[in-house]
Amino acid sequence: MPKILFIQPSQYGPDGKPLKQKLINLPGLVFPLLAALTPPHWEVEMKLEVVDEIDLETDAELIGIGTMGYAMFRGMELADEFRKRGKTVVMGGYMASMTVSEALKHVDSVLVGDAEISYPLMLQDFERTGKLQPVYDHPLDKLEGLPVPRYELLTSKPIGNMLPVQAGRGCPNSCSFCSVACIYKGRYIFRPVAEVIRDIKAVRDLGFKRFYLIDDNLVSNEKYLLELVKEIEPLKMKWGTQCALKIGDKTQLLKQLVRSGAQIMSFGIESITQGGLDKLNKSWLRVDDHERLIANITRAGIMVSSEMIIGLDSDTEASIRATYDFINKSRIPIPRFYILTPTPGTELYDEFKAAGRLVTEDWKLYDGSTAVFKPENMSPQRLTELFWELYQRVFSLRCILRRTLFHPAARKSPLMHLYAFMVNLHYRRYVYKRVPPNIL
Repeated sequence: MPKILFIQPSQYGPDGKPLKQKLINLPGLVFPLLAALTPPHWEVEMKLEVVDEIDLETDAELIGIGTMGYAMFRGMELADEFRKRGKTVVMGGYMASMTVSEALKHVDSVLVGDAEISYPLMLQDFERTGKLQPVYDHPLDKLEGLPVPRYELLTSKPIGNMLPVQAGRGCPNSCSFCSVACIYKGRYIFRPVAEVIRDIKAVRDLGFKRFYLIDDNLVSNEKYLLELVKEIEPLKMKWGTQCALKIGDKTQLLKQLVRSGAQIMSFGIESITQGGLDKLNKSWLRVDDHERLIANITRAGIMVSSEMIIGLDSDTEASIRATYDFINKSRIPIPRFYILTPTPGTELYDEFKAAGRLVTEDWKLYDGSTAVFKPENMSPQRLTELFWELYQRVFSLRCILRRTLFHPAARKSPLMHLYAFMVNLHYRRYVYKRVPPNIL
């Protein structure tokens, strides 16, 4: 019986070692889905390095390594070690998909983008010849007929109280810094509602009362989203997702979302300065609307989580400090920040490279917490200092308490705000180690 070992590497900590933690609150879906696509005569094992130890002497003949963000560099190190031991190694995920030539220095093959067609073909090649094509690149034009993910691979790990479900992939927007835009180029493919509901019921049947829709921008198709949430409502489950902030203007849709059990949504707010957003092809997001839309979403009963970018061309030292005031005033319960990073493979990377604005091409520094380009209004070193200064102010105990337990909405949803408080403490531990708190 052939065996494949799936590995999701951890990212490096400040001590140069892979980060570890006791619990994964938001586990990924890729490997459980690939496992469900694996022929039954194959044995499947999955290791999530943030909670598991990686056995380099595994008996698996084939090693599949995911490349979620900057954990790719740890994945390259593991790939080298497995190949020294005679294993066949394949990489997939968005980072490897955007940097195929770099990934191929460390692996036998790269699965680019969607894997539903490429992965079975890769397994067939391995069984037939023992060798793989260097690249498998078979994009999908529809997301129908996917199997139920093998969730038992996740439930055997120390995870939180939610399992992932996917309704669609991609995004209709084309922001120049975004990996999703780089891979899907403005496409958003939706799964049949009935199949999404089938997967949610599978999560419920495992005893979970919550799920997380791992989609990038569900509100881009309001008709589809409305149909989906009407089907979710009778299931009596709680859920979260990420979405565009413009949903704050959709009063009736917000009401239906809350009725269906939506509790928390993550939004790419990005910046409080408009000029930088315009240059990143995100002019449809208007900073003057931020506070009003956040207030609308909060009043509807949905907790706001946010992601913001520091170091846009319109950013100054004053605007970065004012970002703290914005977070504190808006009382966003779960905020996260990243330094603008021209990820290799994106339009932004090509633009900065052509303009001579990159200060290093050591991709290990492209971790979202180090300025790797020349900002318009300060030095790279100063931008990095201001980033950590902002993070430490936002995750001071005083600010955490104001945004969570003492939030006005905490009276209506005390357990959710207690959850937000605990997440903030978790993030705070990372911040004070100077590690971006972007994993759970």
